[in-house]
Amino acid sequence: MTTTYAALLRGINVSGHKRVPMADLRALIEGLGHGDVVTYLQSGNAVFTSASDDEDAVARELEQAIEERFGFAVGCVVRDGAYLRTVVDACPFPADTLEGRQLHVTFFSAPVDPERLASVDPAGYLPEEYRLGDRALYLYAPDGLGRSKLAVPLGRPALFKGVTATSRNWNTVVKLVELTHD
Repeated sequence: MTTTYAALLRGINVSGHKRVPMADLRALIEGLGHGDVVTYLQSGNAVFTSASDDEDAVARELEQAIEERFGFAVGCVVRDGAYLRTVVDACPFPADTLEGRQLHVTFFSAPVDPERLASVDPAGYLPEEYRLGDRALYLYAPDGLGRSKLAVPLGRPALFKGVTATSRNWNTVVKLVELTHD
């Protein structure tokens, strides 16, 4: 039995830093024994099948392999297609009426206690909003992430210390659901 996973790599190929060519990433994942590897965009999204049923172990294996191959640490969140479908289905915002750039999901490597977000007063950022889900945070930014004021406090490393967090726009999330369900 195999499981189809999406690996979400944090912070690669951004402004020329932590460069990981997608062909090399595909080869690395195949070299770890996973199959049917495809990448999506240059921002660190890979979909593959695996005999492993432990997504955290697959993430740790991938992190170690990337560091050995490329010489720098990269946080990875690995989630199966069923989880990604649940994230889409549980979206608290009207995704069908929004542009993909207006809605983002931050995926976490572990559950996040809502108390971590107590210092972020949502009322001060309206009309932007966020909602915490199952190992995910949904961010509605009507003017896009680049102009989001709420993304700044939500992006502080100390807020999610000890947890790998990586964000994707809604279009990418939907595409990853499609790729993990083919």
